[in-house]
Amino acid sequence: MSGFIERLEGLNEKDTKVRAVLRRSLAFAPGKYFKAFPYVEPFVKDEGNSWRREMHYLVAGLWASHWREGRTGIPIGIGEACAKYRDESNSSSTERRFINLLDSDRDQLAHRLRQMAALLKKHNLDFSMMLWDEDKKVGLLNWNDEQKRTQTEWARDFYRD
Repeated sequence: MSGFIERLEGLNEKDTKVRAVLRRSLAFAPGKYFKAFPYVEPFVKDEGNSWRREMHYLVAGLWASHWREGRTGIPIGIGEACAKYRDESNSSSTERRFINLLDSDRDQLAHRLRQMAALLKKHNLDFSMMLWDEDKKVGLLNWNDEQKRTQTEWARDFYRD
């Protein structure tokens, strides 16, 4: 899945309005902001699964809102980033917010993930891994899995020392 984020990075190098359009798309339900279609649709054009399509649009918007010029370091998963934020800020609400994110259903997920990404703006999030971690077979594309593999893996990353 890293090809998707690489594609967005390539488009961004040619025209920075890509980020502006994708950031704006976060004000709409994923996949409902038509101005974002030229940037995401070529990647998901044959995707018949509405959930997978929506998650590509959501991650594209999150990537755009989180993008920073000159960001350094190895990108990290959201569980690890939340743990780092908790440790750096001494915020007692970070764990509660993270648990609420993990407990999100289809209707809540986009909103809670947008809030969490905004909270983690200083951290270099791995959006490819957020969408789909090929090694672990977890990510937003598998959010509705009955066994909650994605949520379990993200929680393990959060509580790992």
